[in-house]
Amino acid sequence: MNFLYIVSLLLTLNNSIHATSRHFQLLDELNAGINGADDRTISWGLADDDDNTLTNWNCVIIGPPRTNFENRIYQLRVRCGENYPLDPPEVRFVTRISLHGVNEDSGVVDPRSIEAFWTKHSSIKQLLQNIRKWMAQKGNSNLAQPPEGSTY
Repeated sequence: MNFLYIVSLLLTLNNSIHATSRHFQLLDELNAGINGADDRTISWGLADDDDNTLTNWNCVIIGPPRTNFENRIYQLRVRCGENYPLDPPEVRFVTRISLHGVNEDSGVVDPRSIEAFWTKHSSIKQLLQNIRKWMAQKGNSNLAQPPEGSTY
């Protein structure tokens, strides 16, 4: 066997192992979302039950108390790409929100905001918990919010 063939074989095997790891992690996350997390202020599940790639997710965050987000329900879309969890997911609010790090015209969360805390061991649950923490931070908690129920 030549060297390039062996390298090619190893790269293929590595990609296959990562794809399997991604799938199992997302299955665990789906199971956690279905069974209900210990945190009742967030929820997540597949956007399409027939999505065998476990790529597109619908998520909900209930606004933190004592903030301008309080008692509001925020819907988000999360997309877990092929390199998830090595790469963070893409996140977009469906419900209009005024929040630093979120594009006011599209609801897309700035990837740099997610990369600031994301590791290969992170999860959708942790992502939602972190976003909820941002909402409660000084500088975000008192931002004037769009009319309740408005969407992008």
